[in-house]
Amino acid sequence: MYKGLIRALGAVLALLALYSLLGFLILPGVALRIANQQLAQYATVPAHLQRIELNPFSLELTLWGLQLGEPGKEQVGFERLYANLALDSLWSGALHLQAVELDKPRNEVLFAKDGTLNLTQLFKLPPSQPKADEPPGKPFPLRIASIKLNGGYLHIEDKRPSEPIEFLYDDMNLELKNLSTLPDDNADMTLVAQGPNGGRIDWAGTLSLSPVASQGTLKVTDGKMKLFWPYVRDALPLVLEEGTLSLDTHYTINLSKGTELLLENASIKVAPFNLQAPDGRPLVRLASLQVSETSVDLAKQLVTVGKVRSEQLETWAALEKDGQLDWQKLFAEQPAKATAKEKAEPAAAEPTPEEQAAKQPGKPWQVLLKDVQLRNYQVHLADRSQKEPVALDLGPLNLDLQGFDSLNQSPFTLKLDTGVGKQGKLQAAGQVNLAPITARLDVSTRDIDLRVAQAYISPFIRLELRSGMLASDLKVDLKRVDPLAFSVTGKAQVNQLHTLDTIKDRDFVKWEQVNVDGLSYVHGDALSIDKVTLRQPYARFIINEDRTTNVDDLLIPQPAGAPSAGKAKPASAAASKPLGIHVGQIDINDGSANFADLTLTPNFATAVQQLNGQIGTLDNRKPVPAKVDVKGKVDRYAPVTIKGALNPFNPLASLDIATSFKRVELTTLTPYSGKFAGFRIRKGRLNLDLHYLITNGQLKAENKLVVEQLQLGEKVDSPDAVDLPIRLAIALLKDTEGRISIELPVTGDLNNPQFSVMPIVWQTLRNLVLRAAQAPFKFIGGLIAGGGSQDLGTVAFAPGSSELGGDAQSTLDKLAAALKERPELRLEIEGTAAQSSDGPLIAQQRLEREYQATWYKILQRRGDKVPANASMLVVDDSDKPAMLEGIYRTRLKQQPPAEWEKLSRDERTVKLREAVIKSWAESTPLLRTLGQERASSIKDYLVDKGKLEDDRVYFIDTSLGQAEGDGRVITPMHLDAE
Repeated sequence: MYKGLIRALGAVLALLALYSLLGFLILPGVALRIANQQLAQYATVPAHLQRIELNPFSLELTLWGLQLGEPGKEQVGFERLYANLALDSLWSGALHLQAVELDKPRNEVLFAKDGTLNLTQLFKLPPSQPKADEPPGKPFPLRIASIKLNGGYLHIEDKRPSEPIEFLYDDMNLELKNLSTLPDDNADMTLVAQGPNGGRIDWAGTLSLSPVASQGTLKVTDGKMKLFWPYVRDALPLVLEEGTLSLDTHYTINLSKGTELLLENASIKVAPFNLQAPDGRPLVRLASLQVSETSVDLAKQLVTVGKVRSEQLETWAALEKDGQLDWQKLFAEQPAKATAKEKAEPAAAEPTPEEQAAKQPGKPWQVLLKDVQLRNYQVHLADRSQKEPVALDLGPLNLDLQGFDSLNQSPFTLKLDTGVGKQGKLQAAGQVNLAPITARLDVSTRDIDLRVAQAYISPFIRLELRSGMLASDLKVDLKRVDPLAFSVTGKAQVNQLHTLDTIKDRDFVKWEQVNVDGLSYVHGDALSIDKVTLRQPYARFIINEDRTTNVDDLLIPQPAGAPSAGKAKPASAAASKPLGIHVGQIDINDGSANFADLTLTPNFATAVQQLNGQIGTLDNRKPVPAKVDVKGKVDRYAPVTIKGALNPFNPLASLDIATSFKRVELTTLTPYSGKFAGFRIRKGRLNLDLHYLITNGQLKAENKLVVEQLQLGEKVDSPDAVDLPIRLAIALLKDTEGRISIELPVTGDLNNPQFSVMPIVWQTLRNLVLRAAQAPFKFIGGLIAGGGSQDLGTVAFAPGSSELGGDAQSTLDKLAAALKERPELRLEIEGTAAQSSDGPLIAQQRLEREYQATWYKILQRRGDKVPANASMLVVDDSDKPAMLEGIYRTRLKQQPPAEWEKLSRDERTVKLREAVIKSWAESTPLLRTLGQERASSIKDYLVDKGKLEDDRVYFIDTSLGQAEGDGRVITPMHLDAE
């Protein structure tokens, strides 16, 4: 019994020794040799395993020093692989490992340019025999209590992108507890990986292999985006200068029924981030972007972003000369580059109906943004499509967005606050919908610099926008975009607008402020404004020498093929409805204007200042005239008023406007007087009252002109001047107070295209002046009662007489009264005698005076008593023949003809008398003397009886005229101006 026990014990010890020999020495050596033989046979690169250790008692296996690859360039390897088999694997029905440890594993993952992976090229494995399709079986039962990876090394290099990618994790540590392929077993997993380039990975959670599922947290810290950016660079032409990414999320993944992935409480941080274009232009600079409280549900295709916080993004965008955005050009689609494999493969056949159905768009992803806050953004905009590039900076820009839903199941809230340019502000807040696109926004602007529009108006008008600030408070309601439908309500204001005529470098239009209150615009339907207030508006209007205007000069002719507003696409029936315009009231405060007419020589220029007033309601859909009440001054001192009512949308239907100009200095009108009258104006003032009444196209106009103290200046050569005695006409028109009052009524049918008001007014005024100048005595005759149209310019005298008859005295009475009404007129009397009727009578009168003078001398020589004057003597007819002989010889300075000696005394006396009478009847001096006497009679009567100032009556040289049929002789008078 004892010997048997000893033999049994010896056998056991022998077996144990043999087992130990096999386990510790023989099996590791054989296994090492076989392993290296297999590596040498199938490996395509140098491969070697240093040693194998086996503990047959603790069932521990350790592999040391595996190396695949050239020395120093190993592609796969490790320092130690340790595994510990549990004994219960013999009866549990599953392979159970107590522990698996891998120390300092090394892996080089290399993708070649053609896409081949180095790991797939390490071994030349024999081709596997094809097997019939078999339903998937159960996984091999395996349980591992603990798996540890210590000091792992992973180097990845990818040469497929245009710029090779390379990144390294040289310190990887992994720990798995209770990994199992048995159903519903979960392993606890922890992974920490870090490398010299950052991008630390912290992964902790559970892992199940049957089914394949995992749950846990994944954290990536300070990942350098530049390491993997070439993948993006090949798809998008964006150059990453700087970018750091951090990720933290809780995840759940399950592959039992498709791919189910759920990310919860995810957060992403990008800071900083810097993108450039391939040519080096900056595109985006970002200080920080944080996305938190985010979830991604792959099964539901739902992304929910709780918070987005971003700071200090700076971006650039430009519209190029060809009309495309630089970003648009940057992202322009280009044909994808085919890989070497794709180039080698034959062209694919037409897709099957099933493949086409698979390509049909499926359920869209839904993205929810709950709370987005963007702060201190800067946007640099440029427009290079214009001749003069435009630059506009937006910022600091702050944007808040809440409740965004990409499927548009509900509107989202938007709030924008940004600077515009150097000092402008823009704010917008409200609700926005994307499908269909609608919006309700409150928009506010302050100090928006309108000079940014300069480049857009320069191609059309030679105008410099010196300054202008826009402010507004608006409510915008966008109902749809196709067709466009929106409305705008609120108020707007434009301050300090100043435009400059770039041709003459002078002001064109400007104002201090324009307020538009109660603005309401419905696109395509109506524009309504409660009130427009203009403060210090100014405009300049000039008529050039060629009768064009300064507005014509500013407009730049457009090429024939250029698009214009007049060549718009055909409008729909609804759009053809005219836009309704309603303006409740227009207030003008301290307005001014300059007007010049360069067609005149010298040039005419005037200014209107201190314009104040109101214009009432304007409405093109209601034919109610708007009240007008505007007051101002011409050249600072002359008041002007415009009052009445008009309908600017249909002025022919109804207009009632009265305009009054008071005390306008006429010297400003010198260019017009020089051009049309031929004289400058030295002094004078104008009062003008115009009243125009239009009813259904029928005009009734009243033009009342009052000129005060008008004095003409020097004469001006003008081919357009009227050929009229202007000075006389002015004197005829000017009353005792130095005023000229003219009323010019005009009536007509404005519906008649041949009818024009101003030519009629001008012709009427011209006819008035012409009538006064051509028949001045008839004109002044109408100034007094009883004068009628009588011609007061002549006085009739009996033959040989300078005595005024009753009719002549009546005429002179009326003339004196009329001249008193026109104090600047002077009367010129042209004494007249007619030989045919006056000659014989003045000759007889002269002969009688000669008889008296001769008889007066005889009486004196005799010493007789004589009267004081010879005209008081009465000469007896018997004494006359003797005296006639002497008169004949003395006055005719000749002897009587000899043949008269044969005549009787009486016959001789008759002949002598006829000769003397004939001589004196043809005497011009005697006739002129009679004319002078007649002129004196007229002046004496006007001065003595008519009480006319003697310095207003002039004699002009006498004339010899013709007698009337009844023998009367007419003495004409003339009028002239002082």
